[in-house]
Amino acid sequence: MLISHKTALRPNNKQATYLAKSAGCARFAYNWALDQWNSQYQAHKENNALPKPNQMALRRRLNAIKRTDYPWMLEVTKCAPQLAIMQLGQAFQNFFAKRAKRPVFRKKGVRDRFSLSSDQFAIKGKKARLPHIGYVRMAESLRFEGKIMSAAISRTADRWYISITVDTPDQIPAKAESQGAVGVDLGVSHLATLSTGEKIAGPKPHKALLNRLKRLSRSLSRKQKGSKNRQKAKDKLSRLHARISNIRNDALHKLTSEIVKRFILIGIEDLNTRGMLKNRHLSRSIADMGFFEFKRQLEYKSQWDSRNLFVVDRFYASSKLCSNCGYKKVDLTLKDREWDCSQCSAHHDRDINAAVNLRNLAVSSTASACGEGSAGSGHEFRVKLPSVKQEFNDRFVHV
Repeated sequence: MLISHKTALRPNNKQATYLAKSAGCARFAYNWALDQWNSQYQAHKENNALPKPNQMALRRRLNAIKRTDYPWMLEVTKCAPQLAIMQLGQAFQNFFAKRAKRPVFRKKGVRDRFSLSSDQFAIKGKKARLPHIGYVRMAESLRFEGKIMSAAISRTADRWYISITVDTPDQIPAKAESQGAVGVDLGVSHLATLSTGEKIAGPKPHKALLNRLKRLSRSLSRKQKGSKNRQKAKDKLSRLHARISNIRNDALHKLTSEIVKRFILIGIEDLNTRGMLKNRHLSRSIADMGFFEFKRQLEYKSQWDSRNLFVVDRFYASSKLCSNCGYKKVDLTLKDREWDCSQCSAHHDRDINAAVNLRNLAVSSTASACGEGSAGSGHEFRVKLPSVKQEFNDRFVHV
């Protein structure tokens, strides 16, 4: 199974300068190749006799001209420009397969990064040996054992990170603390409400640090463009954005890991996060919670530990259905946080009732599916269910 470990680097000034040069070289090669790709593709459309562009031909052409036209590329590792062009080729493959948008030019200071092949670096304890600069300190040692495949070095704000991809051997998944099922309802007031009645409040880091964010944004706008003070203000603002992101990701990782550890069957709703963000009244709060990232983490962690993740269709009225008798309250609005069922007189908390409905649907669909694939139209298992007569799959699945 391929798995990546991302940790912070602690380079000195000379090493940080080299990392910045390598990222700049990778960005230049990517943009150069994209420009060549666009022009060659346009020429091919006008004259079919001309070949279509491909990343292999662009890599050979750059190697042929870089010593005369771009001699500064020789100051950094050869992997920086070459792997950047290979990534462009992969990006076009994803675009033509309709898995991603068309590749665009990279901008300086926006997700600066470059990649290294396995023969260009080595890991020794809490140090990484990089080409041209030797060993660079890491914040922690590599967590996983196995064959090291590649590494990606990136910069967020003023910090450098290394993501090491390792081909690890298959392991036996961790045993769940409880064999029960749980429904998870996501919301704005609370990040997640479980069918057990637990309500987990999200950290809401953007809301907590909004005043500081506004102050630093105003300070940046008042600085003269191109000045050192403007760069200092920009760095402060970048560090604050990185802190907000780190707080949110830390809370999401802890919560999703706890849910996967406790329950073997998990039911969640397939929320239309992109559409929800168009609501100008709730978009900031929704983005601050990180609904899409929550579901993404829950999906791959469920596969790692062989949990059954049942994703309910987004049009399923989980909040309006009575979890006791099944009556549907059509006139329920967003401001109604509690309601009484007119059929069985049961009193419901809106979020807990929705979570219970998600759990019940996941349990009933598991029984009807008999562990062999989808549970019907509108619902799906993101993790394949094991057969009733078989034990749980003891292999990890890479996401």
